[in-house]
Amino acid sequence: MFIRTKNRKAISAVLTTLIILVASVVLGTGVVLYGTSLFQTGAQSSGVTAQGAHVWLNSTSTPSFTWGAVAIRNSGDKILSVDQINVRGNQVPYANWYYDSNPLRVTAGNFQAQLNYTGTATTAYKTGVYAAVPSGMMMSYLGATGVNAVSCTPGVTVFQINEFGNAANPTMCFAQATGPISLKPGDKAVVYFQVPNGVLSTVDAGSQSSVAVYAGNVGAPQSITVESK
Repeated sequence: MFIRTKNRKAISAVLTTLIILVASVVLGTGVVLYGTSLFQTGAQSSGVTAQGAHVWLNSTSTPSFTWGAVAIRNSGDKILSVDQINVRGNQVPYANWYYDSNPLRVTAGNFQAQLNYTGTATTAYKTGVYAAVPSGMMMSYLGATGVNAVSCTPGVTVFQINEFGNAANPTMCFAQATGPISLKPGDKAVVYFQVPNGVLSTVDAGSQSSVAVYAGNVGAPQSITVESK
């Protein structure tokens, strides 16, 4: 005689697989949305804008001194440090950066100006108590009549440029960088930089190249034409 057993209901293998699949999709979607949210938050809080980039190549000098300039603005809502300037994928060392971030000198007019190439010199240019600058340094418009000269920080390598060559706009004072340039939200800086020898040559005059300004992971390269001087 057989004992009659009660029927027990169980979840089928197909239904179990379906539940696991749905749970995996929901969990994966949650992770993606969370990661996207974090990325968007970081992107919205940090931003650097680079404009007016130039690269000038002096093909008549030996070696061919190459200089560049760019206007930079912190367009985010937190302090950032501009820590890289790259030309054609090659990093320009801090010692080759010369910048002015003083708001009294980096006015809206100077920031939006067509940054000037003022020539290169094979001998050091210096003024007052300022230290001599390296060969190939940009020369300045200080000799122009009516230029509104400014007082730069003494004892560091500097040079001055008046983008307009008149007293209506303040002369900017470019000090040699020793590290990243710190900018508060909304702050601006104008940077002149000497491209290391070998990155560009005389055959690159008139061709397209790239200039990239980065503050950590924020920034992007832009295409410019190498100008022959």
